[in-house]
Amino acid sequence: MTQSPPLAAPVEHPHPTRAPRPDVFRDPASVAVVGASADPGKWGYWLARGALTGRDRRDVYLVNRAGGTLQDAPAHRSLTELPAVPELVALCVPPAAVEAVVDEALALGVRGFLGITAGVPDEAAIADRIRAAGARLVGMNSLGLVDTSTDLQLAWGNFTAGHIAIVSQSGQLGSEIAGLAARAGMGVSRFVSIGNQTDVTAAELLDVLVDDDRTRVVALYLESFAGGTDLIRAVTRLREAGKFTLLLTVGDSAASTRLARSHTGSMTSALDVVDAAARAAGAIRVHTPAQIVQVARLLTSSALPTGPRLAIVGDSGGQTGIAADVASRAGLDVVEFSAPTVSRLAGLLPAGAACANPVDLAGAGEQDLTNYLTLVSELLASDETDSVLLTGYFGSYAVDNPGLAGHEAALVGQMAAAARAARKPLLVHSMVAAGSTIEAMREHGLPAYPSIETAVDSIAAATRLATPPRPLTVPPASDVALLGSGYRAAQEFLRPSGVRFPAGRTVRSEVELTAALTELTPPYVLKASWLEHKSEAGGVQIRLADAGAVHDAFADMHARLGDGDYVVEEMDGRPDVVEVILGVRRDPDMGPVVLVGAGGTEAELYRDVTIEMAPVDPDTAHAMLRRLVSRPLLLGWRGRPAVDVDALVDLIVAVSERAVSAPDVAEVEINPLRVGPDGVLAVDALVIPR
Repeated sequence: MTQSPPLAAPVEHPHPTRAPRPDVFRDPASVAVVGASADPGKWGYWLARGALTGRDRRDVYLVNRAGGTLQDAPAHRSLTELPAVPELVALCVPPAAVEAVVDEALALGVRGFLGITAGVPDEAAIADRIRAAGARLVGMNSLGLVDTSTDLQLAWGNFTAGHIAIVSQSGQLGSEIAGLAARAGMGVSRFVSIGNQTDVTAAELLDVLVDDDRTRVVALYLESFAGGTDLIRAVTRLREAGKFTLLLTVGDSAASTRLARSHTGSMTSALDVVDAAARAAGAIRVHTPAQIVQVARLLTSSALPTGPRLAIVGDSGGQTGIAADVASRAGLDVVEFSAPTVSRLAGLLPAGAACANPVDLAGAGEQDLTNYLTLVSELLASDETDSVLLTGYFGSYAVDNPGLAGHEAALVGQMAAAARAARKPLLVHSMVAAGSTIEAMREHGLPAYPSIETAVDSIAAATRLATPPRPLTVPPASDVALLGSGYRAAQEFLRPSGVRFPAGRTVRSEVELTAALTELTPPYVLKASWLEHKSEAGGVQIRLADAGAVHDAFADMHARLGDGDYVVEEMDGRPDVVEVILGVRRDPDMGPVVLVGAGGTEAELYRDVTIEMAPVDPDTAHAMLRRLVSRPLLLGWRGRPAVDVDALVDLIVAVSERAVSAPDVAEVEINPLRVGPDGVLAVDALVIPR
């Protein structure tokens, strides 16, 4: 039995600098695992085992209250017994013991902590003490930390080196991503399980990756988005550095929409906002860990497509036709080639082969494998394509006829070279998932997929990622104070943005109403201006033909709703008008978002809306309108004239900027915004103070 070392007097430790080094969680000079174990069923075993793999690079200390020897390394009873102060301490002790270990470490001058333990009492207070001492904490409830370039492994399991950085609020899901990547022939640059984010946040860890040359793709899994504006900025910086973020999350919070007071708030979900934030930062949201790996396979080996035009070529009319359908559903454009391109392709293929896109080799591949290369190279070189997909039997020749393996593998190298020369992605959907040709594709950086769905999904994701991030900052305006509430206050707030309203007057009595009607032209509209949802409360009457009708409506409304500011307006009777809803609200995590969609009293029924982070620029506003199902109404439907889309876009931009520049405003909504061939008129509006 190994004897424990005798208790010794406290070691004199040099006191490190107060602030932790930036590399403390990437390449610490020394690591201590507190709670190290010899039992493979415990976290302390795997943390110690992983830490010891880096002992050629750094000092590694194991701490276990029993002392002795663990995994052929000496174990110390406490941090105080260590010969030097560790730079990073991994906490893997029972919850009740964490506080004492942290206090001991801080007294010694430790500046970095990795909190594995979950359910720690007074966790927030412990984190406060750590920060007050100039130290930092990753965790608590973390599943570990790995950096493959510095031999830092403080996590359960094994990790293959590669170019994917994983930052995950769920450690186990992050481990799944790492495992899927390894099985796909890829690996990780960094792995950080952020746990409860009691101190160090996901945004801070993402910032560290901006200058990490090994990281090309960031897999980010989050369950909450507190501090979302910092996340947007961090992901934007990653994208500007040439690194792509693939975001995975769960849930669609109904709670956030239940609290909304405007139509704008009730028609946006948590995931709508997350998607908008991802687009603004130049990232995309994916749906599964497997999809992260599939898309990363393309992003780590190919150029981004410069547009949505996909050329499809294969050796089966059925497979190319299915590929075209899947691509169209994914939002890609399977363009019909021009007559000169069709003529060139026809000259390379048997008579009668389909050449307009998709392209069917019609047996030419079996006649000579080189025809695959010829057709793929022709399509890559064409100025009518942004990416090329080869689907079908290619890759199977080496499996079914080993004598062709060398020829097929050589073609892979030439195809990959043609794709690099064209600076376009070339993907392969093969009927086999393994074999010497598939291995050759991996070696040459030619992404191969076992199903047409995964191939098309990956190129569609890469196409969306090609859109760069956009700025979201607007200087505060000097005239954005919100004076009062209700419809008239909303008018005063919105008019500086160029929003036009019908001619109208505010009245509180029959006498004031009589005077107002002498200045207005029928037909009229009467509104209880203070109500947020007027139709539901019977607070609006339209198409009032004359003064008598207005007085009758006022008497009825006043009897039901009581005193208040009523507004009588001229009714907008323009023909060929489309009603739109335009709103801006401040998401509590992500910040301001702008919503545009089909408006009117049925807005919440149809829910034909789209959102983006605010403010938006004209290009983004146009893109929002293009995503609406009701867009044909704006362009002229069944012989009706098109409405003034440019004026609508200008207003979307102006209102988004005005709302963002007003920090005291929580929500702004115009519904309906009546858009006609001759311009835009707002006939109801709401501004809610923050």
